[in-house]
Amino acid sequence: MPKLLVKPGGTSGRVTHVTPENAGWTYVGFELLRLKPGESVSAETGSREVCIVFVTGSGSANAGGQAFGSLGGRTSPFDGKPWSLYVPEDSNWSVTAETDLELAVCSAPGLGGRLPPRVIGPDDVKQEVRGKGSNTRYVTNILPEGEPADSLLVVEVITPGGHTSSYPPHKHDRDALSAESYLEETYYHRLNPPQGFAFQRVYTDADENGVRELDVAMAVEDGDVVLVPKGYHPCAACHGYDLYYLNVMAGPKRTWKFHNAPEHEWLLKA
Repeated sequence: MPKLLVKPGGTSGRVTHVTPENAGWTYVGFELLRLKPGESVSAETGSREVCIVFVTGSGSANAGGQAFGSLGGRTSPFDGKPWSLYVPEDSNWSVTAETDLELAVCSAPGLGGRLPPRVIGPDDVKQEVRGKGSNTRYVTNILPEGEPADSLLVVEVITPGGHTSSYPPHKHDRDALSAESYLEETYYHRLNPPQGFAFQRVYTDADENGVRELDVAMAVEDGDVVLVPKGYHPCAACHGYDLYYLNVMAGPKRTWKFHNAPEHEWLLKA
């Protein structure tokens, strides 16, 4: 199995490149692009649909022969709601940076839905608060299952320093609806201030001999990506450092049905 912690490979251009091939899975792709003002990037979507999240900065965007004008504007992923651009399969897109620009290119298989390209602006996304106490986190649903797409599910989460997230631990690695859906997932992490770190553990249930197929605990730093091919995947933000992450999920069915670790479910009633 490939390493689950993916470090950025530079500071400009394509700094992160996760594909189904190099991740050893089937559905999710993730790229992180950093552009200087005036630089451009373009791509064909082929058989995959794409959601481009303007993590920071602004740029002029085109998709499927349409000009969508200037998108973005955040100075930090902790600064308000995002702008995003959805592009279907068998299409193309381009972005020219107007400022220093960070783009997250989230992709998954298209299924012939033939949806049109569209902007997903700050007014189009809903925010919610999950958890309570030191398990409180703030969720922005960019591309939830109630919005049109073929495979992609995309969400941003901000976890305050000293809080946990994706917790109590849950998993979604079985195609067993209606109880649980199979979804691969990536976490793109950012820290505020950026010199901080957080922790994420990815692990499976133990077998009858107490052995786990997967059990990896990682210190994540600003710009890291964590792959979640299976198992539970909780995070913890250290005191003094807020944690942002951008989740990309996809699987054979576009629905998020998760299974909580039974030994920790009591936390939901506490």
